[in-house]
Amino acid sequence: MKTLTHEEAKAFYDKFGRKQDRQAFYEEAALEVLIANSALDQARSVVEFGCGTGRLARALLERHLAEDAQYLGTDLSSTMVAIASERLTGFAARASVQQTTGEPKLPVADASVDRVLSSYVFDLLSDAERDELLVEARRALTSDGLLGLCGITDGTTLVSRAVMSSWSWIYARSARLVGGCRPTRAAEVLEARGWKLRHHQVVVAWGVASEVVVASPPSASRA
Repeated sequence: MKTLTHEEAKAFYDKFGRKQDRQAFYEEAALEVLIANSALDQARSVVEFGCGTGRLARALLERHLAEDAQYLGTDLSSTMVAIASERLTGFAARASVQQTTGEPKLPVADASVDRVLSSYVFDLLSDAERDELLVEARRALTSDGLLGLCGITDGTTLVSRAVMSSWSWIYARSARLVGGCRPTRAAEVLEARGWKLRHHQVVVAWGVASEVVVASPPSASRA
């Protein structure tokens, strides 16, 4: 299935900008589940791949991370980086945002991060890029670190099945109309690559189905 190129994705999200926050009506419930199951109070270093407008980052820094915890967000959109940087101004001593090329790389040292998070981005990546991101997350995470993912998935109720089927239909005809995102099954991808699921849940809000996955890297699951 064809996905947006990095250039196409950057152009879309540069233009989309602050409108991304309007998606909170269906994202917020799933993000709350992600936060509740990621043991963020125990983390001292967090990297978010695809931080968007910094809405999740600010919530983490305000209410869930320890005062000495460091946060790094990355995004390919210059507009998103600017918005997120502005939103996190009050946390400049322990939070930073970097623009990337869109490649699934994490600008951190090996085994240096307690949590790798990514919300509503895994469903934007190609299959190859998903694999690359998982390799990067495994490299970056400490042995007891966790990967937390959140993204749209197949529906589980009558209404959500209809909504997500319509979403897939639109994506197949013009991926740009839905920001390049399509329903995916992240848990199946992670399990197939040896990750140990710590939490898996599908959250439905306003007919949109979101999948929340928290997992340990393969090396930790074999310990």
